[in-house]
Formats: sequence, structure tokens, C-alpha cells
Amino acid sequence: MTYSRIVGTGRYLPEKILTKYDLEKIVETSDEWIRTRTGVERRHACAEDETTSDMCVAAARAAIEDAGIDVADIDMVAIGTTTPDLIFPNIATIVQHRLGIQACPTIATEAACTGFVYALSIVDKYVRCGEAKCALVIGAECITKLVDWSDRNTCVLFGDGAGAVIVKPSEEPGILTTRIRGDGQYKELLWYPAGASKNLAIAGTDAANITMVGNEVFKVAVKTLGNVASEALQEAGVDKDDVDWFIPHQANIRIIQAAAKRLDFPMEKVIVTVQDHGNTSAASIPLALDVAIRDGRVKKGDTLLFASFGGGFTWGSVVLKL
Repeated sequence: MTYSRIVGTGRYLPEKILTKYDLEKIVETSDEWIRTRTGVERRHACAEDETTSDMCVAAARAAIEDAGIDVADIDMVAIGTTTPDLIFPNIATIVQHRLGIQACPTIATEAACTGFVYALSIVDKYVRCGEAKCALVIGAECITKLVDWSDRNTCVLFGDGAGAVIVKPSEEPGILTTRIRGDGQYKELLWYPAGASKNLAIAGTDAANITMVGNEVFKVAVKTLGNVASEALQEAGVDKDDVDWFIPHQANIRIIQAAAKRLDFPMEKVIVTVQDHGNTSAASIPLALDVAIRDGRVKKGDTLLFASFGGGFTWGSVVLKL
């Protein structure tokens, strides 16, 4: 049996850092309000001329080096993001070309915060069926460029960054299962009101900003994260107690804590980076994974559970052995 397995990770964070004290100067808020409600202490923000593909390329190079492969080995690129450089061509083709990767399948998924999990799920199928031998998977966002900096309910949350992984076939167990879902009935609880075929003229202006009904998002997110994670564990035949680390989407600290409680995971087994990165949407899980591997918490052979939830709503989970 062939599995797909993560063999390298990398991350990139923009140089500019916004702290909770910086936000006190921008919007009516306080250190205590931000910390208790979101857990965010600082986050990185793209420079004005910095693009999502810039971050993808940097994170990819780190993952390629970590995996000990050559760019010529890569035969598939999949990227999850809601903030691509352009409407078209898709961002995976831009990154493929910039890295000098051969012509190959280049897939971009737009699933909000679940984008990385969606992209990883697609790549898992390609690798398992033998159509990809070495895939680059990235989650990335320049989401601060969509934020209303006068809305303290959203501007205190979001940050920018990119996380990348290299996935190859393996006879040893790697990705055991993926589950991805979506339901548009919740659209107006968390959304951005402009796109290519609707309200394009207001995109990027003060008239179009991320809108979130926080309390309702919290309720649905916690329930959905718990359900999809439990379904994935059951499908993989993995007992919850055998999971070494739970790596959830870093939405905010309250959602992370509530999801862990619902799954009966002690916080000591949960990777949390929201304090340093903020909510980086599709980038949050691969960023957290790379941090935890490089600081020594997550080790080869560990059983990991990813779970993510994003606007739309979309949600998904992955169970894997590193």
C-alpha cells in the first residue's frame, strides 16, 4: 500500500510585526481585551509591495531544503489561499514558474482558512494513485490587506504568512485519512463582499472588508471542528488517546480551547501559535506544524491531527503520522 507522507516543512513570515500595543494606537481596544478574547499578542503583516506568491516562494524554498530534495524533483504544486496575487493565472502557476519547477499540475484552492487542508487532501489522492511523486503544498495569506482597521472585532485577529510542506510516496504510514466539507448556508457569518464577478470595483477599498458575526462563528466552528476531527479519527482507525499532537487552525485562543475541550484533548497536547502569528487563515496549520517540528515538540513518528474551519463555511481534518 502506498501512503503520502510529509517529508519536509518550511515557513515564511513578513518582517513587519504588529503588536497588541500597536493596535491600541489604531483602534479603540486594549491589551487585556485583545489577549483575553483572541490570545493574539503579535502578528506579521505584509509590506505594501509584498505578495502572497513572494511568501509562498520563501516558504517553499525552506521546505525544499528541509526535505533534502531538488526543485527538479517536484511534479505537483497545490496552494490554498483566499488572497492570490491575481485573479488569473492561478497562484500555483506563478509559484511554479518562480521556483523553476517543471510544467506540472498546478492547483489553487480557495477554501478560506481550510485552504491548506483542502490542498493537502487533493495532493494525498494524487500521490496515492501514483500521479505525483513529489508535491509541494502551501497555505498562504496576505489577509491584512482585506482588514478594516477601524473594526476591532476583526483587525485584532489577522496576520500574514506562508507555510509549506513537501509530500512524497511512502510504504510507511503517512497521511491516514483526510476529510473535507463545505456548506454555503453560513456564508454571511464570515465573508468578504467583493470578487471578480461581483462588486469588483470596491475590492481593496474601505467599502469592502472582512465581515464576521463572531458569536455565531464561534458556536458553529467549535461544533464543526469537533465533529470533523472525530470523523477523521474514526475513519483512520486511530484512538484519540494515541494522538500525540492536535494542530488546529489558529482562529483565536477561545475557539482552540473550546475545540480541544470538546475533543477531550489537554492543552498540553495542542500546538498553539496564535499568540505569535494571529489568525493567518490558510497558512496557520502549516506554520504551526513547522514551528513545532523545529522547536522539537513534534517528532518523526508522531501521530498528528489537523482540523480547520473557514468562511463559507468550509471545514476539514487530516490524521497522519509524521
